[in-house]
Amino acid sequence: MTKLQHLLPALLLFTVSIFTSTDSAHAAEANWWDAKWTIRKKIDIDTTGKGVAIAEPIGTSAVLVRLHEGVFSFMSSKEDGSDLRFVADDHKTLLKHHVEKWDSLLNEAYVWVQVPDLKPASATSIWLYYGNTEAGAPEAAKETYDANTTLVYHFADASKAGTDSSPTGANAEGTPPPAAGSLIAGGLRVFGQTAIKVPAPPFPEFAPGAPLTVSAWIKPSALQPNAVIFSRRDGANAFMLGINNGIPFVEINKQRSSDGAPIAAGGWHHVAAVADAGTVTVYLDGKSYGALTAAMPSIKTPAEIDKDTSPAAGSLVGFTGEIDELQVAKTARPAGFIRFAAVNQGTTADAAKLLTLGSDEASDHEEEGEIMKHLSLITDISKDLTFDGWIVIFLCTVLAIVGWVIAAGKILYLNTIEKASKEFIKRWEKISSDLTAIDTEDDKSIESVGGNVSSKTHKLMRQSPLYQLYHLGAQEISSRMKSFRKVTFNPQEKKEAKAMGLSGRSIQAIKATLHGGMVREVQKLNGKLVFLTIGIAGGPYLGLLGTVIGVMITFAVIAKSGEVEVNSIAPGIAGALLATVAGLAVAIPALFIYSYLSSRIKDVVSDMETFIDEFVTKMAEHYKE
Repeated sequence: MTKLQHLLPALLLFTVSIFTSTDSAHAAEANWWDAKWTIRKKIDIDTTGKGVAIAEPIGTSAVLVRLHEGVFSFMSSKEDGSDLRFVADDHKTLLKHHVEKWDSLLNEAYVWVQVPDLKPASATSIWLYYGNTEAGAPEAAKETYDANTTLVYHFADASKAGTDSSPTGANAEGTPPPAAGSLIAGGLRVFGQTAIKVPAPPFPEFAPGAPLTVSAWIKPSALQPNAVIFSRRDGANAFMLGINNGIPFVEINKQRSSDGAPIAAGGWHHVAAVADAGTVTVYLDGKSYGALTAAMPSIKTPAEIDKDTSPAAGSLVGFTGEIDELQVAKTARPAGFIRFAAVNQGTTADAAKLLTLGSDEASDHEEEGEIMKHLSLITDISKDLTFDGWIVIFLCTVLAIVGWVIAAGKILYLNTIEKASKEFIKRWEKISSDLTAIDTEDDKSIESVGGNVSSKTHKLMRQSPLYQLYHLGAQEISSRMKSFRKVTFNPQEKKEAKAMGLSGRSIQAIKATLHGGMVREVQKLNGKLVFLTIGIAGGPYLGLLGTVIGVMITFAVIAKSGEVEVNSIAPGIAGALLATVAGLAVAIPALFIYSYLSSRIKDVVSDMETFIDEFVTKMAEHYKE
């Protein structure tokens, strides 16, 4: 009784979990952005201490998402990545993005995604969707950046290395072919010989006193004095971002920012200059590095990258090394923005902590078959099931579980019997030609069917009902023959005593004993099958009871409310009929299993009857009266 008390709550939880798990699956599917996209992946951006701690404001940012074979299934996406879509955590808002590089041969991609209003010291999640072969082209690159971004050079496209990805469209002139294997896809390998021109217009002017942000990734191949990375001159007014013997600096009208610790050659570093309210702050790898007290001058002329070709350049030289991801904005980016960009775009261990990609989640929408549709419909119907109906379904679940457990055990038992009987028959065929071989003083001869068998084989044979009948009959013969033997060590007398037979009454008595043993074996075979018959007979009645109660309650509610509509009647009736479905779901499998088991049990019984007849015949033949 104690075991049953523990089992019933467990069964109830099992029954409820079937529907709650399905409801959870539907809740997850309800959050699916678009059923045409069959795969999605969660992307977490963590600016707390668990990721990379950023305490200063960040704001809207273009986030770099690196995809490679370890985190992304390129085989499931389109060849050019045009089926990529990024969605906010509300599962509704489509985020603007563009692909800088997509290489389906090397299985790597670099994608920029605009994430609005990133918060410091918080976790933000977005979703990457793909797996739609019919998807059109992705969003335009220029829409990825906000209106304050005036220049973005990725230097990745071999045919358009100087393409401006910002809304400005100021494509650079004289850009050399990009160098493969740079920090982010491609980059520029420069030697300080030729300047890259940024035309103005469309590149907007620098207004006097206006805010400005200029940033770039640099990898100096050697430490040079006064090397120019980005410059813009208009008469006496000049703005310059450069590096002097490993010390990044910003210079405005010949005023240079304070120095910091120099960097070494041969490594990638993020350099940024932010002008705001008469002060220019220099950042190195996302941290404040130097400062200059000066306001931005008015400059309307084109800008130059890698070299200052103006006669006023003086001792300035061109930068030698690699440049990647040059960006200019007509606003003062906050310190958190600069820090986020330096970590996110870099390749340090912090980059993996800041942005993590989850595992793929597959949608069943597109591949949902008729069976899944029916199951989904049944789940919706179950929401209108009354408490009485749930009780009925719980009882049906109990019957189903008990029935299946018994059926599984019975099938295993019958399989063991079949195997054991085959092993026994092999030995019976040998001993049946001379049944007197088991008539010895040694009981081991009976146990081993007149021969030597291993303990494993003997243990297996004991599972056979035929062996049990044989053992029963052999013991009956042995006990009767012992009364005829003389206690002597003379082998000749023993042989003569052994030759004595059995009377007709003794044979009939042994036959009756064998039939009694068969009855007990049949009882073992049929044991607990009654639970299957209960499921067959009781399941439909339980279901009918639940349906009748559900219909009765539905009509009672309609009578009280006075609303006689299909929408008010149908859900209650459908929920009530679910109880009948549950009852039939118990009875139909139980009926098939019971028929199968009954057929196999009949075969075993037939084998036992045949064996008894054969045993009695052999016994009468070898023990003649």
